[in-house]
Amino acid sequence: MQKVFGSTGFEFGFLFVMRTESAMTPEAFEPFFNDLPVDPYIKGDYRLRRLSRFKVSRDGIVKMPHGYLFQPKEYNPLVGGIKREFSELDNELVNFEMFKNILSIFRDFCSLDLGAEIGVHQIRTTCSPDSFGNPAPEGIHSDGADFVCIYSIDRRNIQGGETHLYKTKTGKPVFDKILYPGELLLINDRKFFHYTSPIQPVTESDGSRDVFVLTSPSLLTDY
Repeated sequence: MQKVFGSTGFEFGFLFVMRTESAMTPEAFEPFFNDLPVDPYIKGDYRLRRLSRFKVSRDGIVKMPHGYLFQPKEYNPLVGGIKREFSELDNELVNFEMFKNILSIFRDFCSLDLGAEIGVHQIRTTCSPDSFGNPAPEGIHSDGADFVCIYSIDRRNIQGGETHLYKTKTGKPVFDKILYPGELLLINDRKFFHYTSPIQPVTESDGSRDVFVLTSPSLLTDY
C-alpha cells in the first residue's frame, strides 16, 4: 500500500471534533444531497451515493479520473470482491469552497504526503415508518484504508445512527456517539473497526442521514 502520511500524532487512534472550522456550514451542503443516485449494490434502495477520488499535489488537492471501487471480502463481506462503480460528485460540489475545506482538513489532520489519494463518498441513508435504513449493512468492519473520516451533514426526522469504534470485532465499543451535523470523526482504519447503527423515523414520515465519508488511500482503481 502506498505511503500516505508523514509523522502525525493521529497515527495512534481516532479524533472526534465537535465542530469543524467556523467557515464550515453543514447546512450549505444539503442541496447537493437531493439528487443522489440509488446505490445499486445494496438491496432495498434505501442508500443513495456518489463517489469521486482526489490526489494531494503541489497545486493543491485535485480531482482524479473516474475509477471503480474495489474492496476484498475480508473488509466488506457483503459486497467485497466485486468492482463497484458510482456516479461522480457533482462538479458544482467539487468546486464549492467549503467542500475544498473538508479535503484540506482531512489532508492536514492526517498529514497526507504528496501523491496521496482521497476517496470521497457522498451518502444518504433513508428510512420510512415501514423500513429501517442501515448505514453499515456490512456490520462491524474496517475499510482497508489507512484513515477514514465521517463528516455529518444532516439528520432529518431520525433516531439511531450511532457510530461505534472497536479495537476488535468481538469487543465492546471504545467510542459510541451520534454524529450531529457539523461533527467530524477521524479514524485510524488500521487500528479500529467501525459501525453505525440503523436509523428509523421519529414520526410517521420518512427520515434520512447525510454524511461525507473520506478515505485515504481512495480504494479506487483505474479502468
